[in-house]
Amino acid sequence: MPHQRVNHFPGSGYITNKVTMATSNLKYIPIAFKLPDDSKELLEYTKKYPNNSFVQKDNFHRQVRIVKVEDIDLKSKGSFVQLYVDNPLLISGRRFDIGIYTVITSVEPLRMYIYNGEALLRFCPEKYHPFDPKNLDKYVVGDDYKPIWEIPDLDYLYNTLGFNMKESLNAYLESIGENPTFVWTQIEDAIRTVVLDKEKYIVDVLKKYKSKRNFFELMRFDFVVDEELNIYLLEANMSPNLSSAHYPQNSLMYQQVLYNVLRLVGVAEPIVKNTLAYRSKSEEKMIVSDKDLAVYSETCNSQLCRRSCTSPLCSLCKTCLAADTRQYLMQAYKEHMHKGDCKEDISSIYD
Repeated sequence: MPHQRVNHFPGSGYITNKVTMATSNLKYIPIAFKLPDDSKELLEYTKKYPNNSFVQKDNFHRQVRIVKVEDIDLKSKGSFVQLYVDNPLLISGRRFDIGIYTVITSVEPLRMYIYNGEALLRFCPEKYHPFDPKNLDKYVVGDDYKPIWEIPDLDYLYNTLGFNMKESLNAYLESIGENPTFVWTQIEDAIRTVVLDKEKYIVDVLKKYKSKRNFFELMRFDFVVDEELNIYLLEANMSPNLSSAHYPQNSLMYQQVLYNVLRLVGVAEPIVKNTLAYRSKSEEKMIVSDKDLAVYSETCNSQLCRRSCTSPLCSLCKTCLAADTRQYLMQAYKEHMHKGDCKEDISSIYD
């Protein structure tokens, strides 16, 4: 029916199926070999690149482990072997992945959106070095991952200055002389490359349905970054976990993802109220939180602003932000998000 929306695109499994994704032979995806079909190609590749390491996975992302080629059962079904990224970028000595929420709202014509407000950072439970392939906690991000608020190199940025995960990573990369834009440009291109490649298969599946306009799909694309800031797409998750039961601190991020996605697809409208009284704290934070106001990471992370708030340069840092200024910024942020076709003509700061 035209008034219904379904939060799943028929055929989206061409993107989210682990084996199908890994063996797509697309840019940004580490080369992979489906077992037993690609056993011959795997052996030929290992002869050509004998020093490369491989990780074996199944389609449910279970039993992930680094394996030696001679130990692989080449006749096993339902799994694949993929090139292992053995030079990962480490933060506080830990390997991590980056999760990017993506929404497909239409196929033929294709419309896709990337949630730009945040990225999910998850760290391995144990430090990468000294490396031990038998210890999965050193290189596999599982359900009990190390959260960002426990990572020393990001502690001040995330916990004290109030930056979100994405901006904390940006500030960290800038602090070590790297350009974070290089990472995000690759990530967006990788997602675009995969979706465009799989579009034709989804279109074929959609031909079975009378209407093509009732569907949308929220996915999370997971990436790892190497020491040279090259990104590698590991998988795309259908119906990504948005429960904060395990990590309550993630609740705001999940709420903001849902709020933005449901507004995007027309399932929900901006939160309305019949009085000018404040909404609940959780509703207000979902629309605009302190993390949305955090700016000037390099300045706020400097010794000048760490020591005191006397410099005007530090006035917008969370540690120095006056209560009335914070309220002005929150109001301006909400106006910006709700401006529609209105064009801002004057915006000034009084002396």
